Amino acid sequence: MSAPPLQIEDLTMAYGPTVVQRDLNFDIKKGDIFIIMGGSGCGKSTLLKSMIGLIRPASGKILYKQRDIWDSEDDPSRSFLRSFGVLYQRGALWSARTLAENVALPLEEFSDYSPAEIQELVSLKLALVGLAGYENHLPAEISGGMQKRAALARAISLDPEILFFDEPSAGLDPITSRRLDDLILQLRDTLGATVVMVTHELASIFAIGSNGVFLDAESKTMIAQGAPREMQDNSDHPTVQEFLSRSLSEGQQNNEH
Repeated sequence: MSAPPLQIEDLTMAYGPTVVQRDLNFDIKKGDIFIIMGGSGCGKSTLLKSMIGLIRPASGKILYKQRDIWDSEDDPSRSFLRSFGVLYQRGALWSARTLAENVALPLEEFSDYSPAEIQELVSLKLALVGLAGYENHLPAEISGGMQKRAALARAISLDPEILFFDEPSAGLDPITSRRLDDLILQLRDTLGATVVMVTHELASIFAIGSNGVFLDAESKTMIAQGAPREMQDNSDHPTVQEFLSRSLSEGQQNNEH
């Protein structure tokens, strides 16, 4: 049986002397939609940034295909980045570039495709996220949900094995958020990719999450792991229960208004 594509071993993250999270140990299996969850300030985004090579952990290992991505910083050892696709919280599209130009950037930087081949691939990726015909639009000319989909098209431009999402539904209305969840599932299946997602949105966590880990800001370590429904059913930790049961109280508040 092959090893999981991503393995976290004894990981500690810190900013100087301030520990963010310590002693993290978990595996992300192929095909997972793996949710990194927890309250504000627990280190979810810091963990994600460590996993994509942006923030060096204080200690421990992040293994991609059993190779520590932080073992060395020379270019050959960081070729793994070409296997990663990232959707940032605010999309991070270049405002002065068209959608086609945004999606083309990774292909121009990391592939040997000709300009004509890149143009064809860009049109394909935009079509996959429902943006066929929008190649020449600027980000400011489309809605927030469409901007997220354009950023997703850029994230999948190199057919990555691992997709990382940082709060993909942030700023979206519930219907648009649900459509984005459906699109993430579709792309996971179409690309055969593994998805790692930071989110606090309960609807997304329960709708598409197959596995996950819960980070606690107070104890500065993981206090639950597994499928979100299993965490809700089996964890007796009050912080986990409060986080995963918010939908009940939120729904009652909405009804009162």
